[in-house]
Amino acid sequence: MTIRHFLNLSDVGGEGIAHILNEAMERKERRAGWPKGKPDADRPLDGAVLAMIFEKSSTRTRVSFDLAMRQLGGSAIVLEGSSSQLGRGETIADTARVLSRFADAIMIRTDHHQKAEELAEYATVPVINGLTDLSHPCQLLADMQTVIETRARLAGTRWAWLGDGNNVCNSLIEAAALMHFQLAVATPNRFEPDVGMCAMASTRDDIFFTEDPVEAIDGAEVVVTDTWVSMGQDDEDYRREAFARFRVDEAMLARAAPGATLLHCLPAHRGEEVTDAVIDGPQSAVWDEAENRLHAQKALLMWCLGRI
Repeated sequence: MTIRHFLNLSDVGGEGIAHILNEAMERKERRAGWPKGKPDADRPLDGAVLAMIFEKSSTRTRVSFDLAMRQLGGSAIVLEGSSSQLGRGETIADTARVLSRFADAIMIRTDHHQKAEELAEYATVPVINGLTDLSHPCQLLADMQTVIETRARLAGTRWAWLGDGNNVCNSLIEAAALMHFQLAVATPNRFEPDVGMCAMASTRDDIFFTEDPVEAIDGAEVVVTDTWVSMGQDDEDYRREAFARFRVDEAMLARAAPGATLLHCLPAHRGEEVTDAVIDGPQSAVWDEAENRLHAQKALLMWCLGRI
């Protein structure tokens, strides 16, 4: 039986993503008003264990995956990179072999994408990318769910990305190519997205790239931004200068379509990539987006373990 790894959105494909999003929204609706720790009525992952490896700091990924397993009837084990044997030189391959004996699935949040790929190569259980330097596919599942909930559709919507061509941006490009929504990516010179991810969009005339944030946001129904300085980057002053005109403030958001939806994966550096008035304003879906990490990942876990 083929192991269902989830390192990028293309591992699932458009049809699979649609199934995951439908499952996520149905489960979210069925448990509305329930205590957060109460398991779903069917407990589809009863007894299953998720091993979570964290080599980078986390709030939403850690809490949402832990709670996802509890609501699905399973449990989660946390391994910090610094306090596990990975921090003392044990190989990724050996860690994969061992954790496959203890857990039904493995989630890793790490710096280099190659580590997630190596983990998947040697694991005999599904491996989930909780964030790497290349991509953040779990975030895009939540983003797409949020847009469906707020705009009643996904295909054909027009999105704009303003900021760094980082891991979230890379996954957004992949999502647009797979799920057929329009995307304008605006990044400063030298901060473009991954070349391989951009190649996915090369045959699409509704995905384009620019250095002009105004051109990108014009008429957009969904506006997405992210921090200018990610974990581990040490060129803060240079980045702040390069990204200054990409800030999403009220004037910038007014250039989007009326009632446009704002997304931000968090944490936000308020006053830099986004202002208080925007992230706390009526067009912000940021808090729904954060909650949907839980619901989307529940459905993802079910997909990885062959329940949907």
